[in-house]
Amino acid sequence: MAELSSLENQNPVLYQKCIERILTAEDENDEIIDLFDAREIFDLIKNINDPEHPLSLEQLHVVEEKLITLDNGKNEVKVYFTPTIPHCSMALLIGLSIRVQLFRSLPSRYKVTVEVTPGTHVSASEINKQLADKERVAAALENESLIKVINQCTVFEE
Repeated sequence: MAELSSLENQNPVLYQKCIERILTAEDENDEIIDLFDAREIFDLIKNINDPEHPLSLEQLHVVEEKLITLDNGKNEVKVYFTPTIPHCSMALLIGLSIRVQLFRSLPSRYKVTVEVTPGTHVSASEINKQLADKERVAAALENESLIKVINQCTVFEE
C-alpha cells in the first residue's frame, strides 16, 4: 500500500458491503447445471484489494454488481469498474487485477472484457485499449514486480 503522503485519494468514500448471498442445497449440488450470473461474477471480484488503500473494491464502489453483464450462451463476461477519482494512476493495475482474478476463477471458455466505466476516468480509452490487448496483458503478467502487486491485490480471505 502507498504511504499516506503519496496517496492520490487520501479520503475515499466508503460504501456498505452487499449482503452475502446465502447458498442453497441446489447451489452446492454438482448434478444441477448452474449458469453464472452477475452476482457470482461480482462475488469473485468484490474482495480484490485496492492497491492504495487497505479496502476492497466493493467498499470503494470501484466494482458493482449492476456494472457486470454476461452472456452464458456466448461465454462472455463484461465488467465495468469505476476508479475513485478521474485521474487515478492505479486504474490500469485495478483493471489487470480484475482480469487476473476472473481468469483464475472462470472456466477458460469465457471471454472476459474489463473496461473503465464510461465518463469516470480521463484516460479511459487508453486504459481500455491496454486491457483489451491480449499481448500487452500477457507481457504485463510476465513482469515479476507487477504480478507480485496483482497477487497482493487478489489474495483475500473468504
